[in-house]
Amino acid sequence: MSETRISAAAFADTKPHYELLDGLRGVAALLVVFYHIFEGLSFAAGGTLITTINHGYLAVDFFFILSGFVIGYAYDDRLGKTMSLGNFFKRRLIRLHPMIVMGAVIGAVTFCIQGSVQWDGTKIATSMVMLALLCAMFFIPAVPGVRYEVRGNGEMFPLNGPSWSLFFEYIGNILYALFIHRLSKKALAVLVGMLGVFLAWFALFDVSGYGMIGVGWTLDSVNFLGGSLRMLFPFTMGMLLSRDFRPMQIRGAFWICSVVLLLLFCVPYIENNGPISLNGLFEAVCILFIFPILVWIGASGKTTDKRSTQICKFLGDISFPLYAVHYPLMYLFYAWLIDNKLYTFGEVWPTALMVYIGSILLAYLCLKCYDEPVRRWLTKKFMPKKPAA
Repeated sequence: MSETRISAAAFADTKPHYELLDGLRGVAALLVVFYHIFEGLSFAAGGTLITTINHGYLAVDFFFILSGFVIGYAYDDRLGKTMSLGNFFKRRLIRLHPMIVMGAVIGAVTFCIQGSVQWDGTKIATSMVMLALLCAMFFIPAVPGVRYEVRGNGEMFPLNGPSWSLFFEYIGNILYALFIHRLSKKALAVLVGMLGVFLAWFALFDVSGYGMIGVGWTLDSVNFLGGSLRMLFPFTMGMLLSRDFRPMQIRGAFWICSVVLLLLFCVPYIENNGPISLNGLFEAVCILFIFPILVWIGASGKTTDKRSTQICKFLGDISFPLYAVHYPLMYLFYAWLIDNKLYTFGEVWPTALMVYIGSILLAYLCLKCYDEPVRRWLTKKFMPKKPAA
């Protein structure tokens, strides 16, 4: 997951800004936190089906298409012309990596608060926690079974699990800079079509065996393939949309898209009863068709007053920090659920609400006290100055 909101210094002086896409990204991030609360209840109960916001994992696929749209819009006509590859990579690192580092640090702190033990109770040496932190800060994923995979359930980034999607985001940015941006619109459309076929195959035939497309978080072969497809199709689809975008007149675009996302994420899990996965069919329809339409609608809409503009800006600003730092708090929440044998939302809703609000507050503090100042300093130090007029 990367940001929808692009720094004003990047191109606000030459291109309009899509405020509603910022807001939609924030809505999706808030729904992800809600989904992870119910994931914790499922995990504590021994792996039962996640309820209520059953398909919240599809927010990752929505993030990828938003990212592809905005990156294509921001850089297609500049990369290799007025912007070098080096400056593109520096800009992306400055935008993304400070919060990746912060998420890893908070993850290490919460792991130590838990007593530095794996889920099965195995004690982990402090040296391995520090090695896991170092690897996470340099974005080196853990292979399942290595000693610094400290939680013991195979995560790429055991101190902050959702960083797996940012790992694939980095891969997408590299591929975009090296060759995707050079493709003609026709060639890009062919690539998108091929990737869509492969993604549909992966979902419809339940290649992972999970009964869902919630893959990519670990480094086994099926997860790496699935994670790559989950990133590549929506990422390139977003870029294709940005190249051929023609806004349409639509009122209430933000609310329409927000309600549709909520409804899609709350569709109950569909059990597989045949060679074709019905749950995979639902996922494929969402990713291949509905999400691109939602991005198109969101990019077409406009905020109508100062208050709605402020709300969308806040949601856009908070979205990436919230995604980047909320999960370490979830680890603490999960451990509390397991220790107290609590498995239903009705039993834990006051604590769950505190975790939810606390995640938002933590993200806002990280944004204002760390992320924005650090990015300003890095931009001033490492990005080229514009010549005086």
